[in-house]
Amino acid sequence: MNRRLNILIIYTSNQYPMRITLWDQLYSFRHYSDHNCFYLNLSVRRVPWYLKRIKFDLIVFGTLFLATRIVAEWFEPLRKKAQALKSLDAVKIAFPQDEYQYTDVLSGFIKEFDLDCVFSVAPESEWPKIYEDTSPGKPRLYGVLTGYLNDATVERINRLARTRRRRDIDVGYRTWRAAPNLGRHGFLRQQIADVFQAKAPGLGLVTDISTRSQDTIWGDAWYEFLLNCKYTISVEGGASMLDRDGSIKQKTDAYLARHPGATFAEVEAACFPGLDGTLEYTALSPRHLEACATRTCQVLIEGKYNDVLVPGRHYIELKRDFSNIDEVLDLIKQDNARDEITEVAYKEIIESGHYTNRHSVDFILEKSFSGLNAGKEATASSATRWFFYYWMRISDFLAWIQVALGFHSLGAQLKARLRRILAALFSEQATVSMLRWLRQNRGK
Repeated sequence: MNRRLNILIIYTSNQYPMRITLWDQLYSFRHYSDHNCFYLNLSVRRVPWYLKRIKFDLIVFGTLFLATRIVAEWFEPLRKKAQALKSLDAVKIAFPQDEYQYTDVLSGFIKEFDLDCVFSVAPESEWPKIYEDTSPGKPRLYGVLTGYLNDATVERINRLARTRRRRDIDVGYRTWRAAPNLGRHGFLRQQIADVFQAKAPGLGLVTDISTRSQDTIWGDAWYEFLLNCKYTISVEGGASMLDRDGSIKQKTDAYLARHPGATFAEVEAACFPGLDGTLEYTALSPRHLEACATRTCQVLIEGKYNDVLVPGRHYIELKRDFSNIDEVLDLIKQDNARDEITEVAYKEIIESGHYTNRHSVDFILEKSFSGLNAGKEATASSATRWFFYYWMRISDFLAWIQVALGFHSLGAQLKARLRRILAALFSEQATVSMLRWLRQNRGK
């Protein structure tokens, strides 16, 4: 690649602030490449007419955009908005997550938009099951992690760590109650929380464990929480069965609405007998990297963890059937191995630099253009292209203001008025007038 590429990143978000790892992942192309990165939030904007004036080399359909497929009422309007992008001559790639659910919707989008590459977080062994409906050899599939760390985030964590003198919480954990349609693997998140809540306090251990959504910790407060914990517990992300059309989720939701106190075994028998365990979709979570960065010792249920984390070296292993829970709690109580484990994890995981967004961006760009020519000249003039670039920087900033102020939830009349104002700001007439003014005053 002998010139600056034009990269268009498509995303959706109606939430601000969002989890730091998602924010860092979204803007990683801008931070860690030397290319022109254009961002478009389809939650609050449409595809602007002037994108056809730019020769894009790469179009990225991000995780946030594809995550909306789980609700048809969200995804269909966004998919229709994106139709204008199909005609753009560029390499098109996608970053889906949670590929175990609404898989048919995902495969349909891949085929409709003729995507060249998919960067999957699923184990390679499961790709034939998940992407069986796509064309042979297209898209090209590559494995990635669900999230990475920014260099600046690690520096910020280290600054926060220098202000902390002690860790007051023995075991800390935040998770959400996994829906039964994720299978028994998803249910482990709740089980590990329940087991530690039941046993740890009886040994005199201080815990801060919650599965309630209202106890979610955002922003730097999450890193401060981890820095206040000696240990944190967790499990790989993922699911143990495939829900291609969302029908399993619909059945379980309906069953739980009628039987709110039903156990997992009861839901399984009524909604998906014999299906659990037919998929092995597991993945390392950004939370595992964040724990390494904060030097918080991890107690993790046995698993693969993308072959990044090694039991006994980077974390304390807890058996899936919890048969060694007493031994693990004794290790926590004695607290003799924590410093060695956390220092090794920090050195080999964080200091190595292998699990950063910088490394991820390099990998993605290399694989996206593998065997292709990414050096075509742009069709728009340099001045025009740069104007559109900065125009979209401003419009992306304004889109976040709309989200932060709750624009998407305002009353209909006020929303319509604001839409008219924004439409005037971003209209073709306004843009053409500005370009005419730039041409007339160029060099003055």
